[in-house]
Amino acid sequence: MRVLNALAGIMLAAAALLGHHSTAPYDLIHGTIIEGAVTRFDWENPHAHISLDVTGEENATEHWRIELGNPGQLRRLAQPSQLRRFFGRSRRIRVDKALANNKHFQMSL
Repeated sequence: MRVLNALAGIMLAAAALLGHHSTAPYDLIHGTIIEGAVTRFDWENPHAHISLDVTGEENATEHWRIELGNPGQLRRLAQPSQLRRFFGRSRRIRVDKALANNKHFQMSL
């Protein structure tokens, strides 16, 4: 019985981990292109984030949040200090990726 309980616990934990990495919250069919100034770069678990100020309709400022990979994946590309410098405040970047299905100003890379 102990073995069955342990196996059930492992299966539930694995299902939770797989569910975390779902792409369901994002519209992968219709891409969105935005360009704006970086206001913040957060190196945090489980995903790093970039915050952008984008000029939208009628010159209104839209505050976007871009979800990146996890810190372990990003560390293979560059050190955190290098990424912070690259995504420095006021740097303008262009992002072409999937918009969140809830139409909030969120994207995932």
